[in-house]
Amino acid sequence: MRRTFLLLTLLPLLAWGGAEPTETKPAATAEAAGGDRVEKPAARPARPKPPTRARPSRAEVAAMIDRVARQYGVEASLVRAVVAAESNYNAHAVSGAGAVGLMQLMPPTAADYGVYSVDALFDAETNLRAGTRHLKRLLKKYGNDYGRVIMAYNAGEGVVDRTNSRVTYLETLNYTEAVIKNYRRHGGKAPTQAALSQVYALRGVRNTGQARRLMKKYLDPSLLSLKVKPTLDVHFLNPSLHEVGPESKPMFELDSSALR
Repeated sequence: MRRTFLLLTLLPLLAWGGAEPTETKPAATAEAAGGDRVEKPAARPARPKPPTRARPSRAEVAAMIDRVARQYGVEASLVRAVVAAESNYNAHAVSGAGAVGLMQLMPPTAADYGVYSVDALFDAETNLRAGTRHLKRLLKKYGNDYGRVIMAYNAGEGVVDRTNSRVTYLETLNYTEAVIKNYRRHGGKAPTQAALSQVYALRGVRNTGQARRLMKKYLDPSLLSLKVKPTLDVHFLNPSLHEVGPESKPMFELDSSALR
């Protein structure tokens, strides 16, 4: 009787253990668990395509720069230097980040000055007007400090403000140096030596920081050593055996002669 009772008790358990569970995961969860569906990163917007029409010559662009700079009260030498650094006078230039035209304007920046069409930024004069107005606003914001203006044009105002004008991006430092030197070659008279000196100083700060990061990453701490001399017998070099009390001595003393 007891054996029959045990069999009757175990049979449901055996049957439950060998059966597949009837509840299934939702399809989306199963796919995520099985790895069939992989989340793809958001696609980057397509780079603007330059128009097929002929672009203006360097001489034509130079004439436009003089006219637009005079209209907005910005030094033509500064606009020329920025155009040379940004696009080398190529009105159809497009950067990997999507900046467009002679002054390599990003569409959101251009929209601040009423240019909402990316295609319109390929028009040389439209691009020059928006870019020159942007320079004029930066000049007003930074009190005609050309170094800060040029840094902000490349790295963005937020970076310049956040770092108190101590931008250490290598691209921005090289850009600022190139624009200042080009500005001088084009006859610019505004004081820029202090800005150029700051670029050199910031490049040194950047190199120092990079050297520290490399040392931290690659230097084996075991290669660093201090010359010490034991003050106790070898028997007492074991910390667990080191005596304590008023008469005790330190286990090691720094050998001051090694520091000379």
